[in-house]
Amino acid sequence: MKKTLAICGAAALALFAVILVVAAPARDSSSEGGVAAEAIYPIPNTEKTGAVKVYFTRDISSAGVAKVYEALGRKPDTADKVAVKVSTGEAGNTHYVDPQLIKGLVQSWQGTIVECNTSYGGSRAAAAMHKQVARDHGWYDIAEVDIMDEKGETILPAVGHLAESGNVVGASFPTYTFHAVISHFKGHTMAGFGGALKNMSIGYGTGKKGKILIHSAGTRSSGGISSSNQNGFLESMAEASKAIVDAAGADNYLYINVMNHLSIDCDCDGNPAAPNMADIGITASLDPVALDKASLDLLYADPKRDPALISRIESRNGYLTVVHAANLGLGSLEYELIEL
Repeated sequence: MKKTLAICGAAALALFAVILVVAAPARDSSSEGGVAAEAIYPIPNTEKTGAVKVYFTRDISSAGVAKVYEALGRKPDTADKVAVKVSTGEAGNTHYVDPQLIKGLVQSWQGTIVECNTSYGGSRAAAAMHKQVARDHGWYDIAEVDIMDEKGETILPAVGHLAESGNVVGASFPTYTFHAVISHFKGHTMAGFGGALKNMSIGYGTGKKGKILIHSAGTRSSGGISSSNQNGFLESMAEASKAIVDAAGADNYLYINVMNHLSIDCDCDGNPAAPNMADIGITASLDPVALDKASLDLLYADPKRDPALISRIESRNGYLTVVHAANLGLGSLEYELIEL
């Protein structure tokens, strides 16, 4: 039976009582090696009956995935070519979404696992190596795998920091007519956290150029992914996500976040920190902004949340990506959370 989930007890309300402050003093992130920037604090909870629906289950299993998918009510047509955007996981990482968890859905769509190469070196910087890691991690056991920038790039119109360069994505992006963005929700060294917006923006960006443009807030297309403009980087992720959704049409996307293995580190880290809190569940929506906002709210509302993960998000101003995406019209910060 479905029920609206009230996620804000007294402790959570205290956390979310702080109004969004854009020009607050920077937090000291030296203990985490982060880049100090203007602090974007968690905005008040915006759960609202009748708003955008975000579905939630505590059942992290293939049955749980199927349950939230069915609740969404959006399915690809039989003629659609379906891209399933995941992180294949850096060699050595074991926190990425388990391919067996989503096997049933992917095969029901006759979907293709899609990824692009990395810009930081490692085991996925070139297509041949990337394909081997994908094979080792079990992705070829459930579907074909397309390293989208193996044969070059295509440029999507973009706004803001990326207006001049465009959003540079893998050459095969236009061949897909429906996209299922299935993301592992967790921390991230540079972005604070990774969910649907990061999986789309960085994940579809090419290794040779697209990811670098996003990290540099559109100022360069080579020279690595270091960033001297943290807020610009976060805003560029939102802008890249909007370019991706606009290109294929919002009605041709669905989004699922798997909230397990809640490390402070990303799936792109070959040696991530061990999680220091329990798994939360699976969230799903047709709105990527509402989905990431609800996932963050669930994390903050957890009485046994990991302080290090919260610090990772806040020291990187991670909420700015979600707020900027909402300001761009990509989605809504107001949502109704429905537990299945």
